[in-house]
Amino acid sequence: MVEILKAVLFGIVQGITEWLPISSTGHMILLNEFVALDVSPEFLEAFLVVIQFGSILAVVVLFWKKIFPFDFRQKPLIKKDIFTLWFKIVVACIPAVLIGMPFDDFFEAHFYNYVCVAIALIVFGVLFILVENRNKKAKPKVTELSQVTYQMAFIIGIWQLIAAIFPGTSRSGSTIIGALLLGISRTVAAEFTFFLAIPVMFGASLLKLLKFGFVFSGTEWVILAVGMIVAFGVSVIVIQFLMGYIKKHDFKVFGWYRIALGILVLAYFLLSAA
Repeated sequence: MVEILKAVLFGIVQGITEWLPISSTGHMILLNEFVALDVSPEFLEAFLVVIQFGSILAVVVLFWKKIFPFDFRQKPLIKKDIFTLWFKIVVACIPAVLIGMPFDDFFEAHFYNYVCVAIALIVFGVLFILVENRNKKAKPKVTELSQVTYQMAFIIGIWQLIAAIFPGTSRSGSTIIGALLLGISRTVAAEFTFFLAIPVMFGASLLKLLKFGFVFSGTEWVILAVGMIVAFGVSVIVIQFLMGYIKKHDFKVFGWYRIALGILVLAYFLLSAA
């Protein structure tokens, strides 16, 4: 029962931090330092990735009409604009597929620690503030998803790769910063980031499951299911909040939060090691 309650907590943190640009992986690594799941290291590695599947389902449910390319109630059956969007998402996935996935184990071994997490939190927090200050008086050049070009999609994919390498960067935070630098509006940047997460996170979850071998105990299945269900429910709430928030506000508050958290993380672990 204690482990299930911990899974609920992990699901809540995952659902909140996956979509806010504050790094879900960084928060999950830090949470495990204080509320460690009593499971094998192999299962924990799989759990921290597969729990993201709940967050993906939240995007699918909330944005179904914008991402499903068929309409069986009318002609034409195929929605060409949505198919085009998916082609752009595929282009944005290329950097992660070519570099991120083959070297995933190397990145985990060398960068998944509190120092890298804290530095990434601070650096990208500063970037958010600088980018928003730069864009304060500028009007976005791209205000519709259809205006995102293939070149823009590929560049956003490179920013996503940075997040795959350095935990604490935040996949959503990194891609949003990349999109803002390209002159894309906050709303479009957030939506493209959400849609880009679907193949990336689904692929990562599937690879972890295949690597683990689907050989879970009954308790592990329950922990995994609880974490995903909670992550799904919390993600629905957080996505709706974020889309409403960025219509009237910028991302600087998340930048300041990242800086403060990064400093606290460094201070905590340095004091603990003293």
